[in-house]
Amino acid sequence: MIQFDRVSVTYPDAARPVLREVTLTIDEGELCLVVGHTGTGKSTLLGAINGLVPHFTGGRLTGRVTVGGRDTATHPPRELADVVGVVGQDPTAGFVTDTVEEELAYGMEQLALPPAVMRTRVEQALDLLGLADLRHRGLYELSGGQQQRVAIAAALTAHPRVLVLDEPTSALDPQGAEDVLAAITRLVHDLGVTVVLAEHRLERVIPYADRIVHVGADGAVTAGDPAAMLATATVAPPVVQLARAAGWTPVPLSVRDARRRAADLRHRLPATPTQPHRTATTRQATALTAAGVSVRHGQVVAVREADLRLAAGEVVALMGRNGSGKSSLLWALQGAGLRTTGRVEVPTAAGPADPARMKPATARTLVGLVPQTATDLLYLDTVDAELAQADRDATVGGRARALLDEITPGIGGTAHPRDLSAGQQLALVLAIQLSAAPAVLLLDEPTRGLDYQAKAALAAALDRLSAQGTAIVVATHDVEFAATVADRVVVMGDGDVVADGPAQVVLTASPGFAPQVAKILAPLPYLTVAQVSAALAAADPAPAASHAYGGGGRP
Repeated sequence: MIQFDRVSVTYPDAARPVLREVTLTIDEGELCLVVGHTGTGKSTLLGAINGLVPHFTGGRLTGRVTVGGRDTATHPPRELADVVGVVGQDPTAGFVTDTVEEELAYGMEQLALPPAVMRTRVEQALDLLGLADLRHRGLYELSGGQQQRVAIAAALTAHPRVLVLDEPTSALDPQGAEDVLAAITRLVHDLGVTVVLAEHRLERVIPYADRIVHVGADGAVTAGDPAAMLATATVAPPVVQLARAAGWTPVPLSVRDARRRAADLRHRLPATPTQPHRTATTRQATALTAAGVSVRHGQVVAVREADLRLAAGEVVALMGRNGSGKSSLLWALQGAGLRTTGRVEVPTAAGPADPARMKPATARTLVGLVPQTATDLLYLDTVDAELAQADRDATVGGRARALLDEITPGIGGTAHPRDLSAGQQLALVLAIQLSAAPAVLLLDEPTRGLDYQAKAALAAALDRLSAQGTAIVVATHDVEFAATVADRVVVMGDGDVVADGPAQVVLTASPGFAPQVAKILAPLPYLTVAQVSAALAAADPAPAASHAYGGGGRP
């Protein structure tokens, strides 16, 4: 179905090819998972399948890519639209209409399908992705996760033979991600659709994959059986990292398989982890107080009478299903977003201050926010220019570049910010916001586009900020990241705060929020691979296996 024959891709002014001599065959009805570190070229590989690379992106492609017998060199993307459906990292970039129903119908209109067929497929897609209640909603009124589901549904209505997905679950809550992946799996097994999918949250996708395609830092591409590839890969989900720590061979790829093998491990581990999880801070200093905060968008109540207190140095994970009000609450706390009722106060030397009543530059020194769409805060032509402007605004020269290198090293200063991968853009915006050293830092889905190595660096950066007294709120669907960084978890549902407590308690109270280690080792109270490795090392003087991600936070 898809063939790469000695394909290399080099972008203008690049020192080396981003893809080098790629020879790869993907069969019909196969689900291929593309993995690799942030910025290695996964999106380029996906873009080459429907001709976006190089017809749209520019650069030079050598070799030959064919899809369903059509050569992408002589068939531009519009001539492959009936064969290949594509959903990119930023779903809003592909929207061309105003409402959910119109967006689902648009692609079929371009293919001149009969109205009766279009209506049937729209209904099927709405049901498949759980969008029926949103059919008449405006696309830009939806949460990021809802927009992502709409983009996937719009691609499916054309009934493509090949479906290309770039981080399809990155903005979805755990249940939403399971629903989308179940729908994709049905397409593969029931209809023989070929799916090529890039994803950093491997714990969600690996159980469904037939094959893994690994894109290396040097542009080389290798492919093979998931278990064999992950046994030594530098990117691996917690279940594989746990298998390495426990010495299991072959490595299990699902919680079910791992739990079947974990009886002996549960027997070897002490009842209480030797490396305790982060616990709720006992510091008394208040960094932010919110009381009775409500946010209403038209007739929709996004946040309802929310109360929240943040202590200095505390890390709070804000969780909940898509559309539960997390982003609206963050923007209300920062002051730049809508707040219908309620008050927000941040202590200052002059007394309590409301960020909404301050100039944006001043408010940023009190409460910084990294939005879900990083490009909203990027407006200059180079990375160096963005970093220099951030330092000028914060009056601390050089800090932004140092922060960026800590989170995601290797991003060139002359690169255009909008040419970076989604993960690199996110890291850049985080560095820009941190340069102002705000007392409170709010992050909206900060791990979108980040691999495990970059997440570990981000976790370490947040840990340092926490130790310095910065209060941090991370709105996230990434339960593994929440298990690593959070002292406390606040769960929202339909605009209300429905749970608020220590991470150890809240994350294990529901299977939907539990990390893989907790599911595998229950009823033992372990959340991260780091806790397991520390306990095994204490019991056995031999060095415990290393892992790329899943640190346990400060003791």
